[in-house]
Amino acid sequence: MGCRQRTAKSDLLRVVLARDETAMRLVADVSGHAPGRGAHLHPTRECLGLAERRRAFARALRARAPIDVGPLRRHVEQQDPVDTGQADATASASNAPNTGDAQRDQGRRPGKESGSSGS
Repeated sequence: MGCRQRTAKSDLLRVVLARDETAMRLVADVSGHAPGRGAHLHPTRECLGLAERRRAFARALRARAPIDVGPLRRHVEQQDPVDTGQADATASASNAPNTGDAQRDQGRRPGKESGSSGS
């Protein structure tokens, strides 16, 4: 939900809305059987942060009022105590495709020019 990367459902954490009389809050559904609409995300701080930034919870859970993310954040922080290694891995992974695209673009330009001059 946050990082938009596909993975096995067993690797994701299901979250649901818990409604009180005054507020709505996100809670982790560890059993995966809580009633109501749910959303899935990687149980990492990075994925949770991206989902919050994109306001993905409100859209996915069709919430119209502000949502308290505190209980879910505490659960994710317990599951993912170290955050530094994942940010470095994501940054290096995002640089790799750009290098490949640049090399691929350089390879196409001469081909297009030679193809266009021949026709």
